[in-house]
Amino acid sequence: MIIYGVAFLAFCTLAGIFIGELLGKLIGVPANVGGVGIAMMLLIFLGSYLNKRGLFTGKSEQGVEFWSAIYIPIVVAMAAQQNVYGALSGGPMAILAGTAAVAVAFALVPVLSRVGQKKSDSETASSLTKAPR
Repeated sequence: MIIYGVAFLAFCTLAGIFIGELLGKLIGVPANVGGVGIAMMLLIFLGSYLNKRGLFTGKSEQGVEFWSAIYIPIVVAMAAQQNVYGALSGGPMAILAGTAAVAVAFALVPVLSRVGQKKSDSETASSLTKAPR
Protein backbone atom coordinates (compact mmCIF):
# COMPACT_ATOMS: atom_id res chain seq x y z
CA MET A 1 0.00 0.00 0.00
CA ILE A 2 1.11 3.53 -0.76
CA ILE A 3 0.55 4.64 2.83
CA TYR A 4 3.26 2.20 4.00
CA GLY A 5 5.79 3.98 1.81
CA VAL A 6 4.80 7.34 3.26
CA ALA A 7 4.98 5.91 6.80
CA PHE A 8 8.43 4.47 6.02
CA LEU A 9 9.59 7.88 4.79
CA ALA A 10 8.18 9.55 7.92
CA PHE A 11 9.97 7.02 10.15
CA CYS A 12 13.30 7.67 8.40
CA THR A 13 12.80 11.43 8.68
CA LEU A 14 11.98 11.33 12.38
CA ALA A 15 14.85 8.95 13.13
CA GLY A 16 17.28 11.11 11.15
CA ILE A 17 16.22 14.30 12.89
CA PHE A 18 16.46 12.62 16.29
CA ILE A 19 19.97 11.31 15.54
CA GLY A 20 20.99 14.73 14.15
CA GLU A 21 19.79 16.47 17.32
CA LEU A 22 21.60 13.89 19.43
CA LEU A 23 24.83 14.40 17.47
CA GLY A 24 24.48 18.15 17.92
CA LYS A 25 24.18 17.77 21.68
CA LEU A 26 27.13 15.34 21.80
CA ILE A 27 29.48 17.75 20.03
CA GLY A 28 28.12 20.81 21.84
CA VAL A 29 26.30 22.46 18.94
CA PRO A 30 22.79 23.71 19.67
CA ALA A 31 21.48 22.52 16.29
CA ASN A 32 20.57 19.50 14.23
CA VAL A 33 23.79 18.10 12.76
CA GLY A 34 23.13 16.20 9.55
CA GLY A 35 19.63 15.00 10.41
CA VAL A 36 18.31 15.26 6.86
CA GLY A 37 21.35 13.46 5.45
CA ILE A 38 21.02 10.71 8.04
CA ALA A 39 17.34 10.39 7.16
CA MET A 40 18.19 10.02 3.46
CA MET A 41 20.84 7.39 4.21
CA LEU A 42 18.34 5.46 6.34
CA LEU A 43 15.81 5.69 3.54
CA ILE A 44 18.30 4.33 1.01
CA PHE A 45 19.78 1.54 3.12
CA LEU A 46 16.60 0.38 4.86
CA GLY A 47 14.62 0.64 1.62
CA SER A 48 17.18 -1.47 -0.21
CA TYR A 49 17.28 -4.01 2.62
CA LEU A 50 13.49 -4.32 2.77
CA ASN A 51 13.25 -4.51 -1.02
CA LYS A 52 15.73 -7.41 -1.14
CA ARG A 53 13.69 -9.23 1.50
CA GLY A 54 10.46 -8.70 -0.45
CA LEU A 55 8.93 -6.59 2.33
CA PHE A 56 8.85 -3.35 0.35
CA THR A 57 6.51 -3.91 -2.59
CA GLY A 58 5.83 -1.76 -5.65
CA LYS A 59 2.79 -0.13 -4.07
CA SER A 60 4.82 0.87 -1.00
CA GLU A 61 7.51 2.31 -3.25
CA GLN A 62 4.89 4.59 -4.80
CA GLY A 63 4.53 6.35 -1.45
CA VAL A 64 8.24 7.12 -1.42
CA GLU A 65 8.17 8.10 -5.11
CA PHE A 66 5.36 10.57 -4.40
CA TRP A 67 7.52 12.45 -1.93
CA SER A 68 10.62 12.18 -4.13
CA ALA A 69 8.70 14.10 -6.78
CA ILE A 70 8.43 17.06 -4.42
CA TYR A 71 11.84 16.55 -2.81
CA ILE A 72 13.49 19.68 -4.23
CA PRO A 73 10.93 22.13 -2.80
CA ILE A 74 11.22 20.42 0.58
CA VAL A 75 15.02 20.73 0.55
CA VAL A 76 14.78 24.38 -0.48
CA ALA A 77 12.40 25.04 2.42
CA MET A 78 14.72 23.26 4.85
CA ALA A 79 17.74 25.16 3.57
CA ALA A 80 15.86 28.42 4.08
CA GLN A 81 15.70 27.58 7.78
CA GLN A 82 19.45 27.29 8.08
CA ASN A 83 21.39 30.32 9.29
CA VAL A 84 23.91 30.57 6.47
CA TYR A 85 24.94 34.11 7.36
CA GLY A 86 25.60 33.03 10.94
CA ALA A 87 27.72 30.12 9.75
CA LEU A 88 29.78 32.31 7.41
CA SER A 89 30.26 35.06 9.99
CA GLY A 90 31.18 32.42 12.58
CA GLY A 91 34.62 32.06 11.11
CA PRO A 92 36.60 29.99 8.66
CA MET A 93 35.74 26.69 10.39
CA ALA A 94 32.29 26.55 8.75
CA ILE A 95 33.80 27.18 5.32
CA LEU A 96 36.55 24.62 5.94
CA ALA A 97 34.06 22.00 7.12
CA GLY A 98 31.83 22.56 4.08
CA THR A 99 34.75 22.43 1.66
CA ALA A 100 36.11 19.27 3.29
CA ALA A 101 32.72 17.56 3.10
CA VAL A 102 32.39 18.37 -0.60
CA ALA A 103 35.95 17.19 -1.31
CA VAL A 104 35.35 13.89 0.48
CA ALA A 105 32.08 13.40 -1.39
CA PHE A 106 33.78 14.01 -4.74
CA ALA A 107 36.60 11.62 -3.80
CA LEU A 108 34.11 8.88 -2.94
CA VAL A 109 32.26 9.03 -6.28
CA PRO A 110 34.69 6.64 -8.08
CA VAL A 111 34.70 4.28 -5.10
CA LEU A 112 30.92 4.13 -4.99
CA SER A 113 30.81 3.72 -8.75
CA ARG A 114 33.06 0.65 -8.55
CA VAL A 115 31.03 -0.84 -5.72
CA GLY A 116 27.83 -0.57 -7.75
CA GLN A 117 29.21 -2.15 -10.93
CA LYS A 118 28.67 -5.79 -11.71
CA LYS A 119 31.30 -7.98 -13.30
CA SER A 120 31.05 -8.00 -17.05
CA ASP A 121 30.24 -11.23 -18.87
CA SER A 122 33.79 -11.57 -20.19
CA GLU A 123 35.29 -11.30 -16.69
CA THR A 124 32.81 -13.86 -15.39
CA ALA A 125 33.51 -16.26 -18.27
CA SER A 126 37.28 -15.92 -17.92
CA SER A 127 37.11 -16.55 -14.18
CA LEU A 128 35.04 -19.70 -14.80
CA THR A 129 37.48 -21.12 -17.40
CA LYS A 130 40.56 -20.72 -15.22
CA ALA A 131 41.64 -23.90 -13.49
CA PRO A 132 41.82 -23.68 -9.69
CA ARG A 133 45.26 -24.08 -8.18
